[in-house]
Amino acid sequence: MKNGRFLLLLFTFLVAFSCGDTVVNYNQLVDDSVDAPSTSGLFKKHVLIEDYTGTWCGYCARVAYAIERVFVDIDPFENESDRAIAVAIHSGNDPYNFTNIQPLKNLISPNSALGLPQSRLNRTIVWEENEADHIAQVKKLSSNNCGLGIAMTSDVADNTINLDVNIKFAENYSGIKLVVYVLENHLIYDQRNYTNYYNGQNPIAGFEHNHVLRSSLTNLLGVALSGTIYGAETKISYSVPVPTNVSNSNNLSFVAFVVDENNLVINARLIESNETQAFEQNP
Repeated sequence: MKNGRFLLLLFTFLVAFSCGDTVVNYNQLVDDSVDAPSTSGLFKKHVLIEDYTGTWCGYCARVAYAIERVFVDIDPFENESDRAIAVAIHSGNDPYNFTNIQPLKNLISPNSALGLPQSRLNRTIVWEENEADHIAQVKKLSSNNCGLGIAMTSDVADNTINLDVNIKFAENYSGIKLVVYVLENHLIYDQRNYTNYYNGQNPIAGFEHNHVLRSSLTNLLGVALSGTIYGAETKISYSVPVPTNVSNSNNLSFVAFVVDENNLVINARLIESNETQAFEQNP
């Protein structure tokens, strides 16, 4: 009996350490709090901000301003503003109207009209109003530690998007899904403004609209992923025409994120056109 116990302990030790000291035992509790030190083998964790907005919506300037503060405020992110990824989902009488918004509307506002502005963190968490006063809420959802990482390669040429989405796992997962967005930046159009932000100008003439959702390469609520076990790596490739609603293919960027069975984002990553990323894995 003692020999059996010894062999079991020895087997457990070998499984945990035979692949080197960068391997994470996937049974351990991952500390993904914002101030947690990096755990070897885990991945940097990004926050997704989905901004439901409209150029016609005067109070939507409030969220746009808050997102700008997330990206530039040094104190909350300590020069790590790339931990937040924004997506602007326009609706209504708007030149950037995203026509396929209904699944997202059903997700965040299933029993009532989609009143704007609306903003969600990691897809399902309400960003507290007034958003610019709650930048810390965004920060707290970032971390040095996540059980899966995302790395992409993008190429846009000859009116074609070629995108590889690579996902690597340092934990076991089940019931998870992948969402991939196509965004456009540097779109210029007047923005209604009923707030005191932007010096109270109304409308804000020539407002620059960035990270505007133009298309989704997956179902908006995600496509199921398989083989999502500790140590595995998977690649999903897309080759599609540039969406017809895109004004300038040189201004495209892409967001990939993985959600759990409750539609909460586990991790997200953004890439610009014609770039190649490495996994952000802790040494």
